[in-house]
Amino acid sequence: MAEEGYKVVLNVYDLSNGLARQLSTSFLGKPIEAIWHTGVVVYGNEYFFGGGIQSLPAGTTPYGRPVRVVELGETHIPREVFEDYLRDISPRYTAETYRLMTHNCNNFSNEVAQFLVGAGIPDYILNLPNEVMSSPMGPLIMPMIQNLESTLRSNAAPMATQFVPTSASVSVSAPPMPPPQKKPNSAAGSSESKKQEEEKKSEAAAKVGDSLGGARGKVQEEVMREFAAIMASGTLRASEAAALAMRRVMERHGDATTMQQS
Repeated sequence: MAEEGYKVVLNVYDLSNGLARQLSTSFLGKPIEAIWHTGVVVYGNEYFFGGGIQSLPAGTTPYGRPVRVVELGETHIPREVFEDYLRDISPRYTAETYRLMTHNCNNFSNEVAQFLVGAGIPDYILNLPNEVMSSPMGPLIMPMIQNLESTLRSNAAPMATQFVPTSASVSVSAPPMPPPQKKPNSAAGSSESKKQEEEKKSEAAAKVGDSLGGARGKVQEEVMREFAAIMASGTLRASEAAALAMRRVMERHGDATTMQQS
């Protein structure tokens, strides 16, 4: 007689509660649909990676109601065999090995899905880190990500990340303005006038770049301060604290940032 089959589904959550879709273009310079978290549901339980491999009865995880439920297929692997497999891979899924960009809950779900049904989870979930890092803000948020990962491993409050200005956000002294001249009537005079107008536009663009660079650095530091304060309260896990810190800062700056982009 064939082994009994077990349905396998993927619960998909948006840790930003819709804010990523609303504000990602303003903060990252490109649209991001959501900040994905996933868990694999099988044998009546949901299995996920958060400070280690965890299992809770389906529908009772701290992430609330999933925004999507993706059917992955059916497995004939007995529960005992699956949980032996989880014990085997558990040394690779701990708080110390967690990496926000390369070794996170979605990577765990993908590996588990391949074991159970021979296929991974949707690419749009796995490709989220690449989407973020390929955005204009990607290089600026990498120091914050590295700081957060260090915090997850040491369980210490993070220091605010120092903002390193890019070439576009470095202030430069404006060149001295040429002395006023009489308006020429020749074609050469017209060319000189256009050149001066272009120089003024370049100076204005440099000032805008400096302002935006400083604003992004302040947002980054605010996120780290919020994260440190939430972790100090001892009421949330690091992954939840990180999502809440980002949400609070995005809510504070969303209107102003959207106006800047208009």
